[in-house]
Amino acid sequence: MKVIVISGRSGSGKSTALHVLEDAGFNCIDNFPVALLPALIENIRQDPSQANQELAVSIDARNSAHDLERFPEILLTLDKPDVHFEIIYLDALGPTLVKRFSETRRRHPLTDATTDLRQAIEAERAVLANIADIADLNIDTTRLSAADLTDTIRQRVTLRDQSNMSLLFRSFGYKYGVPVDGDMVFDTRCLPNPHWEPELRKLTGRDQPVIDYLESQSDVSEMYADIHGYLANWLPRFAANHRVYMTVAIGCTGGRHRSVYMAERLGAQFVRDNDNVLVRHRELEF
Repeated sequence: MKVIVISGRSGSGKSTALHVLEDAGFNCIDNFPVALLPALIENIRQDPSQANQELAVSIDARNSAHDLERFPEILLTLDKPDVHFEIIYLDALGPTLVKRFSETRRRHPLTDATTDLRQAIEAERAVLANIADIADLNIDTTRLSAADLTDTIRQRVTLRDQSNMSLLFRSFGYKYGVPVDGDMVFDTRCLPNPHWEPELRKLTGRDQPVIDYLESQSDVSEMYADIHGYLANWLPRFAANHRVYMTVAIGCTGGRHRSVYMAERLGAQFVRDNDNVLVRHRELEF
């Protein structure tokens, strides 16, 4: 039996993620009480006809704070050979969450007479910390549309070859902030910058003139070799330790040249041995 737990702060896209899983054939339950999870799993396990059940539950701040604090402990009691758990945690920057949630015109579960929406969303981080800390996959939805999030869940969760790690290379620009979902972050800002070459400025790291320029720089080749060697050595060890998802974030100043080139080159190399490799460019998608 496969069980996916969807969690995250209000406005991060949990409903969208749950709908994607429902469309993929999962039996989905929103706002599920943490304390009832053992009983639900056990009831399904006792029914032979449900042996191949795929279940997704959304767990968020509407639960009691006490039960959320006990989530890791409860999860340990569900460690059974026939039950495979994955935890997906969605989050975004505070101002984005405030804007999204306020647009729904619903009351935030942590607001009261002395706590406004912004304060409630910040407090929610601490309330859900025990889930976020043990999540298998963290997704930063700050700059993702509903369609982008739908594609991410499909590609990384529902269509993933279960025998391989899902590996995502994401380029970004430091001037716009470091992605909160990066498991590993590499900084390419010390490399020669095509931005200062007038004929390359409007191009990206996917364009051949930029590729040719970067590949003519010895520092670029040396950094690529170092990053590739590190990942080639350590990713199999993470996989052997039952790591299901890995997001490798690669940044440069604006997120258009050096980081894009490096993410593309690494993705092309690792896809040779792993079908579950995705490459995304945060600053090129807007």
